[in-house]
Amino acid sequence: RREELGLSQTLVAARMGTSQSAVARLEGGGTDVRMSTLERYAAAVGQTLRYGLGDASTSSADLP
Repeated sequence: RREELGLSQTLVAARMGTSQSAVARLEGGGTDVRMSTLERYAAAVGQTLRYGLGDASTSSADLP
């Protein structure tokens, strides 16, 4: 979404109060990220973060 909006990692990092390299790691995946970090990232790119719980026997494809 960040790239669709024409936002650089540097700008997003400034909005989040973190470094560009931290944004790169976040976007790259494979790291254990705090919910507060995801919330700051979402706000920095003008989005909201939604999360929920589902039945463990339900596949993610079945979730709304």
